Amino acid sequence: MKLPKPYTLAEIAGIIAAEYSGSADFEISGINEIHMVETGDLTFVDHPKYYEKALGSKATTILINKKVDRPEGKALIFSEKPFDDYMKLVKRFRPFEPASGMISPSAEIGEGTIIQPGAFVGNHVKIGKNCLIHANVSIYDHSIIGDNVIIHSGTVIGADAFYFQKRATETVKFESCGRVIIKNNVEIGACCTIDKGVSGDTIVDEFTKFDNHIQIGHDTYVGKRCLFATAVIIAGVTRIEDDVILWGQVAVNKDLVVGKGAVVLGTSALDKSIEGGKVYFGAPAVEARAKWKELALIRKLPEIYEDLQQIKADAGKGQ
Repeated sequence: MKLPKPYTLAEIAGIIAAEYSGSADFEISGINEIHMVETGDLTFVDHPKYYEKALGSKATTILINKKVDRPEGKALIFSEKPFDDYMKLVKRFRPFEPASGMISPSAEIGEGTIIQPGAFVGNHVKIGKNCLIHANVSIYDHSIIGDNVIIHSGTVIGADAFYFQKRATETVKFESCGRVIIKNNVEIGACCTIDKGVSGDTIVDEFTKFDNHIQIGHDTYVGKRCLFATAVIIAGVTRIEDDVILWGQVAVNKDLVVGKGAVVLGTSALDKSIEGGKVYFGAPAVEARAKWKELALIRKLPEIYEDLQQIKADAGKGQ
């Protein structure tokens, strides 16, 4: 998430009453969790396993729970509880705003766009031209919808990420401060859910079409001209490249890449990244031709077993 304006290291450290290492006027322009960091961002780390990753990331300010040497060109903020202090910053710069009506007065709605009765459009939402938002759609705060977009009834755009920290006595919510961006000429079916990024953006690119009951996890990118049939489930931080087709009930695990032009047949599940331009099937999915050969061999197993039993019986008679 980009901050409304750049803040200094001293200002950010002052908000959470923490010590820091670096120039007091060192500039911080955003806050992001580690998967989405860019130059100018602040991120946090609270486990030794991830110190090196955070300190070596693109983030230029690191909120950390150990006094370590400051990498060149970066700033450090020291905290006993980096996760909790990071959440304080999220709530400070992206606080929850209660709605004052079904369509927020701060929403920007383009010429020719139709909002059907019962649809909810939250604070600071931007909707482009010639869109059709059907009844009972909910578009959460800060979402961005392009031109010529159709969203069918019951769909929710911008719900919080499913992202938590497990502790000994509680499960703590990682507050979401990202957005959903739906680009031009996208159509989204009924009862779909597209979660906002934890701190970045969940994006559905141009001319992609969703059937009903699709779930898109946080910080996922869906490319151009993709087609998703009903009940497709995409976990967080996944990249679906252009021209991908996912047929009904396909499940895609987190942090994967689905290559350009890949086709995944119905009821398949992906547990690893796949190359583009090929057809896949199965759980876990492999190239479809290989899977069909495997299934054909499996169907022959009873026959093969009977033949083996007969060979054993014949061999026994000959003794």
